[in-house]
Amino acid sequence: MAKYRVGVIGCRGIGIQHASGLVGLDHAELVAACDLSQSALEDFRQHWADTWPDVALYTDHREMLANEHLDIVTVATSDHRHADLVVDAANAGAKGVFCEKPMATNLVDADRMIEAVERNQTILSIDHTRRWQPLWRRAQEQVVGEDKIGPVQYITGTLNGTRAMLFRNGTHLIDAICYFANSDPEWVFAELETGYEDYWEYRGDGGHEPKTEPAASGYIHFQNGVRAFYGGGTKIVPAPGFRLEIFGTTGYILIDDQEATLYRGNSQERIQPPEWPVTGIPAGVQELVHLVDEGGAPVSPGKEAHKAVEITMGFLASQRRGNVRVDLPLPR
Repeated sequence: MAKYRVGVIGCRGIGIQHASGLVGLDHAELVAACDLSQSALEDFRQHWADTWPDVALYTDHREMLANEHLDIVTVATSDHRHADLVVDAANAGAKGVFCEKPMATNLVDADRMIEAVERNQTILSIDHTRRWQPLWRRAQEQVVGEDKIGPVQYITGTLNGTRAMLFRNGTHLIDAICYFANSDPEWVFAELETGYEDYWEYRGDGGHEPKTEPAASGYIHFQNGVRAFYGGGTKIVPAPGFRLEIFGTTGYILIDDQEATLYRGNSQERIQPPEWPVTGIPAGVQELVHLVDEGGAPVSPGKEAHKAVEITMGFLASQRRGNVRVDLPLPR
């Protein structure tokens, strides 16, 4: 069995979670890490010293890619810094890349990421984390996927709290909607949070300060006829933090990060998640290692994450044009 060489770019808390997905894998080894902060690198080294004592540390990702001949690269940097790292990793020969969400904060970057991984035959997986949560997977694959609520008709998604930022946590809600709609978005309209009337392109700080991004309310029409409502705040509404309702012709599902319930007629049934040894971000990294080894497609591929970027930028375009319908894909 091949021993795959893995490097992590971005070594703070999420980067540590990326690396934790490699623990216990016989066919993958963390060999390198990169961060602009020397203190973050040292903290990362100390965290994993007992597991991987010889990790090479870099402050320049291109130097790391040139020196380390990596098979797999994970990207855990700020929201607006993903594109160059993914493109450079693919061009350097990485067989797989696991990248944080949002995939990108503009469509030019998202497009060139897809072009690079396709040209280099690199597997790209994006961390829309609920796709590796057993409750969400069971609801999508074994309830909706097995037609227990009939064909999906419409979806409502709710995101509240101070982190209801369109790019930061909004991308999770948009992706969850796409996951259950199972189609390409066709057109959207939206209205941004009061005070952001002229917010027409990303002006965030990488996902840190809530005031740098608006919350939003929007509508998404999918090619298969599914209609979706995105309720993303305002940020002063405290709860529920993240919730989805999926309505079919014979029933509906109410799901959040703690529980899910299936409603059909006058009956209701709690959806029980399966027991997984690893969930969330570590499960996504493990999936990518297995795909590099055995082939196949990720549950959260780059092209799926690209839909979330397209919808997000469609929301901004709708705001700019006076909250009107915007057809997708947007002109480049």
